[in-house]
Amino acid sequence: MEGVKLIVTKTLSSHFQVTHTVHMSTLGPSGYRFNATFLGDRQLGPTEVFPTLLGDMDSAGSLNAQVLQLLGERLRTKAVFQAQRSRFVTWQFDAEYRGDDCTAALTLGNPDLLAGSGILVAHFLQSVTARLVLGAELVYHRRPGEEGAILTLAGKYSAPNWEATLNVGYGGAHASYYHRANEQVQVGVELEANPRLQESSFAFGYQLNLPRANAVFRGLLDSSWSVGGVLEKRLPPLPVTLALGAFLNHRRDRFHCGFGVTVA
Repeated sequence: MEGVKLIVTKTLSSHFQVTHTVHMSTLGPSGYRFNATFLGDRQLGPTEVFPTLLGDMDSAGSLNAQVLQLLGERLRTKAVFQAQRSRFVTWQFDAEYRGDDCTAALTLGNPDLLAGSGILVAHFLQSVTARLVLGAELVYHRRPGEEGAILTLAGKYSAPNWEATLNVGYGGAHASYYHRANEQVQVGVELEANPRLQESSFAFGYQLNLPRANAVFRGLLDSSWSVGGVLEKRLPPLPVTLALGAFLNHRRDRFHCGFGVTVA
């Protein structure tokens, strides 16, 4: 058994929620994690609420924080901060503009004006038709004695029951395909190739929804000879979800299994 994880979520109000996570493992160090979430009054969609503040801290003193704010009907901003042992290791700022048929985003990571270093990521997506989206991404990085840029072209085609994507750039190509067979069965496949390193990888996954049993099963198979599965079972009327998982790598002869309990 790899470990035991206990998650307890407490909703203090309609805007504020805290989560306590205790992880006990025989293979690695055990720990405790505290998470706090604040949601504002403005909701634009099922998963878009502004302003949003997220904070996460573990027993080692590592902190992850995110702030999401809406500056206009079409402009969204986000700030991300990560600290380890009272030292900032990551700070990132994002801005996204959503038009009627296009999306543009700009990301600035770890900017240091004194040292002249940082990472700049810009991407643009344009809806050519109701189902076809084309775009590009430019990544520029700079640090003392080194700088470079990578351009990647992307495309996505969406149908009522399936979706296909393709990314092609200097670092290689990545293709994915997702198909929703019916309300219970969903499958997906990914293929990634890097001609410069002469490496490629393949992964296949599927999801089975069992509404009558209040259960969801997810399976995975990839080119590294890894096979895995996770079963999530809700236990109504209790606000408890039980998760059982197992992963096996035939090439390395490694096996991991465990279970988790989520109380919400």
